[in-house]
Amino acid sequence: MLKEFGDFIKKGNVLDLAVAVIIGGAFGAIVTSLVNDLIMPLIGIIMGGVNFTELAVNVGSATLTYGNFIQAVVNFLVIAFVIFLLVRQVKKLEKQEPAAPPAPPAPSAEEKLLTEIRDLLKSK
Repeated sequence: MLKEFGDFIKKGNVLDLAVAVIIGGAFGAIVTSLVNDLIMPLIGIIMGGVNFTELAVNVGSATLTYGNFIQAVVNFLVIAFVIFLLVRQVKKLEKQEPAAPPAPPAPSAEEKLLTEIRDLLKSK
């Protein structure tokens, strides 16, 4: 079982996935900071000084902090938009790669024969 686990871990897909998760976590922290520290305060100013982290509703003894939910939605939209831009750029780069020109067709038997006759006539 340990040998199978070792083989599984050594596969390239698993290592690529691990790197993606680590980078994704770091990217998520950057986006969270961008939304919480820059975007949401600007939206709050535009909406008349609303602080989204303070938006909440009391229902009985529970407090529903829907402002945090709004920030999470904005985080998701920012991340989704950035991923969309990245995928779009990758697709553009894939399309821009020039296709190799097709190889010229091999001469037919008639052309080969005519070439030999021409060469023989030239040599005489």
